[in-house]
Amino acid sequence: MEAAAHQYNVHEAKTHLSRILEQVATGEEVVISKAGEPVAKVVPLRPQVKRTGRGSLRGAIRIADDFDELPEDIANAFGVQ
Repeated sequence: MEAAAHQYNVHEAKTHLSRILEQVATGEEVVISKAGEPVAKVVPLRPQVKRTGRGSLRGAIRIADDFDELPEDIANAFGVQ
């Protein structure tokens, strides 16, 4: 069961923006309401994926010369000659 998000009205959100951002940074979700009605949800961003440079797996992976050739029984099953 998911825990309920913290809820702030617009005035509280303006006053306590730094606190709200700290809560969101730790993974919490915060709802901002106007006149008692939820109007926005502040959620943490997904962490950015750190990618290595192109060619970083060179030499670590070997692809066989016939990797894209279908075995005869599978080729026949799909009508590929």
